[in-house]
Amino acid sequence: MAKNFKWAVLSLLAALTLTACGGDDDDDGGGKSNPETPKTKNVNANILTKKEYGRLEFPKLKGGTSMVIIHSTPEFGLNYSLEWDTSKKSQRWSCFEWYNSNSGGSASRYYGDPQYPSDPDLPSSAGWTDYNDPYRGSGYDHGHIVASADRLCSSEMNYQTFFLTNMQPQKNKFNSGLWAKMETQVRNWNKSSFRDTLYVCKGGTIDKPEQILTTTGRGLLVPKYFFMAVLCKNSQGYKAMAFWVEHLNEDRSTDNLKDYIISIDDLEERTGIDFFCNLPDEVEDKVEAQILPSAWGFK
Repeated sequence: MAKNFKWAVLSLLAALTLTACGGDDDDDGGGKSNPETPKTKNVNANILTKKEYGRLEFPKLKGGTSMVIIHSTPEFGLNYSLEWDTSKKSQRWSCFEWYNSNSGGSASRYYGDPQYPSDPDLPSSAGWTDYNDPYRGSGYDHGHIVASADRLCSSEMNYQTFFLTNMQPQKNKFNSGLWAKMETQVRNWNKSSFRDTLYVCKGGTIDKPEQILTTTGRGLLVPKYFFMAVLCKNSQGYKAMAFWVEHLNEDRSTDNLKDYIISIDDLEERTGIDFFCNLPDEVEDKVEAQILPSAWGFK
């Protein structure tokens, strides 16, 4: 009886551990997509019409006039994904993962003709072509959402970050200043001493009319705000935070990034996007409500 009782207790503890962890790790160690059906309650998860939609970096898909594009390479698997609004000809977000095997690298920044190619996975009627690039002469930079410096493992991965679908119009002082500083900070968290996996989703606001700064003469939407949502998984569990920043034509590169930190819950309220929806509900509810700058190295 004692032996059977001990076995029953151990089985119960194992079941509780699975519930707490959620069995939601979607990285198989090589970085290839391997999402599992959540083992805990998850009422807002994406419907897995494609297995990649269950990855933790994905927000809730909007559907309707939006389509999802997934870019991969044979060597490194999934590079990054994005959601594109075909009616507005604008992206809502790009998302990706960082872990040891897809970090670092020494690939050079892509330079070519065209410098910003059209996305081969986007129907021409739904976007811009490289020879009909609306950024040219608009006064706005091609603002990378997944930065070139985020993807240096291979030339192909880097090349894919230059697709027009991975761009949002940004004023140069913003792009080269505060936005670049935020990009650098997120890259600085991409260390094995800090994370097992880092899940990142970035974008500019295009859904709400009051969050669109202007529309150019060629129909290019200019977001009034930009955001970065970051989820970190390590041996201690999960933590999450977000940056929210107004798109100003000012050099704010000396600003303290701590002043731009908000919770994921707050970011969801502002954007209407449900981030990290594939987390088990009890984990999602906890980490998305937190604002813990010290856990991210801010004093």
